[in-house]
Amino acid sequence: MYQALRNFRSEYIPVRQHSYHVYVWGEPRPGVAPLVMVHGWMDVGASYQFVVDALQDDRHVIAPDWRGFGLTTGPAVDNYWFPDYLADLDILLDHYAGDTPVDLIGHSMGGNVVMQYAGIRPERIRRLVNLEGFGGPQTRAAQAPSRYARWMDELKAFHRGDKALSSYPDADSVARRLMKTNPRLAPGQAAWLARHWARPDAEGRWHILGDPAHKIVFAQLTRLDEVLALYQRITAPTLAVDAADDTFVRYWPGQYTLAEFHERLKQVPNVRTTTLAEAGHMLHHDQPAALARLIEDFLRM
Repeated sequence: MYQALRNFRSEYIPVRQHSYHVYVWGEPRPGVAPLVMVHGWMDVGASYQFVVDALQDDRHVIAPDWRGFGLTTGPAVDNYWFPDYLADLDILLDHYAGDTPVDLIGHSMGGNVVMQYAGIRPERIRRLVNLEGFGGPQTRAAQAPSRYARWMDELKAFHRGDKALSSYPDADSVARRLMKTNPRLAPGQAAWLARHWARPDAEGRWHILGDPAHKIVFAQLTRLDEVLALYQRITAPTLAVDAADDTFVRYWPGQYTLAEFHERLKQVPNVRTTTLAEAGHMLHHDQPAALARLIEDFLRM
């Protein structure tokens, strides 16, 4: 099994009726911005362990489990709303950084969160890194009726139990599930992640630490004009990292392209893009050392 080089501690922070679980590496250092790393959909804060281990600088690193993921707990719900991640992040930064601007990193869904947050609270971000946080295809108002209908149908399916997540007989089975999704993931890393990505119940069955309500589509369409308005207000130097594998073919075949995303990024006043070789969507698992170098080189500028 993978042996972590830097040990984390768990902290629990009250955030809007939730008890947010936060992975913390290192200690605050005067004059050094906290490094905040937020995960993507169906992931957990521990997912950044491999990158943290590869960092050369001794940073105070904070990686929360989003609401409905990992060890964060809160009221039972039957669906989630994207703006809640923005408000939760705002309160977490109040706690960990106060008025000090942070270096903020987000992967996938977390990348979408940090891009929007940086346009809402530009003064709170010193450097911004977006790891495969592409958003999605442009929507049209005419799609709203069918989106609301789909949302209501999926709510009914959830309450019938149709959205339940699979369980596994042991941690090794969870690890094999992770490697099936990401063939680049090494067995040792998968074994380590499995024990943070899932937990056993009283009968010994292992369950993914993700609320199945996350599988329900967002009720409202994401409006591209709103997203671009937020991008335009980002003041922090921004790095967008793409994986060499074509993520768009997997998630949005024929609907949305990397070129379209890069066109959107032109709205960000100070942005650079780069591609990480030999990596797929989970690039922080596939190439943690190379990604750590990219991140630190950018943060030192």
